Amino acid sequence: LANTFNEMLNRLENSFDAQKHFVSNIAHELRTPLAAIITELELSVNKERNIQEYKTAIQNALNDAKKLVRLSNSLLDLAKASYDPSEISFKTIRIDEVLLDARQQVQQANPNYKIDIHFENDFENDNQISVNGNEYLLKVAFANLFENGCKFSNEHQSTVFVSFDNKKIILKFSDKGIGISETDLKNIFTPFYRGENKKYADGNGIGLSLTQKIILLHKGTISVSSKKNTGTTFTVELPHI
Repeated sequence: LANTFNEMLNRLENSFDAQKHFVSNIAHELRTPLAAIITELELSVNKERNIQEYKTAIQNALNDAKKLVRLSNSLLDLAKASYDPSEISFKTIRIDEVLLDARQQVQQANPNYKIDIHFENDFENDNQISVNGNEYLLKVAFANLFENGCKFSNEHQSTVFVSFDNKKIILKFSDKGIGISETDLKNIFTPFYRGENKKYADGNGIGLSLTQKIILLHKGTISVSSKKNTGTTFTVELPHI
């Protein structure tokens, strides 16, 4: 009984430590763009500028405000993906349609991104390409994977290869980008973790953690393989109907 009680206390302590670390990371991510906005506005108020300088200051503040919106949306999605599955609505949805919607969403925000979808099997019926899932959350997950591939690829290109077997749909999100180091691969799904590739693109370190939670919520799996200066592939497997 004493051992069981001590184990419970240890689990609680680890949980509290993880929660404090998570909150600390959120505070840091929020503070950075807020501080930049305040600095830009204070300089604009206290120092006389010409019209172009004011426009530049406003644009910089606007960009930082957009970062805050993206971070807030990611945190809300992360909270939603962490709910009890019984509190989230599931229905039969076609994965091909969700992929197309996710591609449209990403390309509308980033017109220079190239996203290809390749079907490696001929589907005999809708069940082979359908899952029991939440359309909104799956679109968030697929959009994150598309964006991740395009963001770290020289040509801003990502390709997903779609196939299936008797039990599951297999999605391979591939790019020919800069790749991920072995050290970063071990932490790739850790919330707020940003590895050595952070110097190449903006981000908040939430996207892949959120994506993993969403896939697990749908009783699926996600794995990653990568080679430096060659490319990266995220493999998602979801049980179909």
